Amino acid sequence: MKHLLLLPMLALLGAAPAPEAQWQRIFDGKTLAGWTPKITGRAIGEDPRHMFVVQDGAIRVSHANYAKFEGEFGHLFWKTPLKAYRIRFDYRLFGDPLPGIKTWQTSNSGLMFHAQAPATMRRDQDFPVSLEFQLLGIPRPTEEPSGNLCTPGTSVVIDGKRDPRHCILSTSPLLPVGQWTQAGLEVLPDGQITHFINGKPVLHYAAAQLDPEDKDAQPLIAAAGGKLQLHGGYIALQSEGHPIEFRNIELQRLD
Repeated sequence: MKHLLLLPMLALLGAAPAPEAQWQRIFDGKTLAGWTPKITGRAIGEDPRHMFVVQDGAIRVSHANYAKFEGEFGHLFWKTPLKAYRIRFDYRLFGDPLPGIKTWQTSNSGLMFHAQAPATMRRDQDFPVSLEFQLLGIPRPTEEPSGNLCTPGTSVVIDGKRDPRHCILSTSPLLPVGQWTQAGLEVLPDGQITHFINGKPVLHYAAAQLDPEDKDAQPLIAAAGGKLQLHGGYIALQSEGHPIEFRNIELQRLD
């Protein structure tokens, strides 16, 4: 009970609460300093066809040097693993997808978080074991909101129960391709996670953990001594065959 009395006591003593951590820009708007690509079929750091470029102050998923999609899923990892934090950024899906994608890849990208280290991914691995803040736009074959959750090699608890679904829809409105949108993510020290679209909460869950049935998660579980709980990891911007831009990427640490 002591912590419940702490704030009133501090107020009586005239003490101010601890200042909130400052927001930090983790993309300088000019270079990919601090960011490392991992593309399916290639070693970490290899991006010979420049899938990830900087243009007009944004990180752009570019397919200028790709004739068609041939399984090259891409992820651009920020250099530092994170535990408790808030992140916010603007994104814009635009243009047409590469020929050769599957229908679900249309107008589809994401922010991966609680992700395994890129150096631990198999060379031919499509997605890091992670949670995905899914970013969608319309038109696409199945009209769905943005700000959803997908769970490659993981699972979460929603409404007190572990949810087996691979993708869980948010309450965000449908958003058109070509429109700049602000996405936000809050990961609290107690494991509570909230997605935001344009400043409004659209999805909430908790207790992320590795999936013991997933082949990519199994080595990570073994390395953790059998523990399933996820208390942090890397973040990565995603390329799934549809052009997208990210800008104004800011991080606020909570730990």
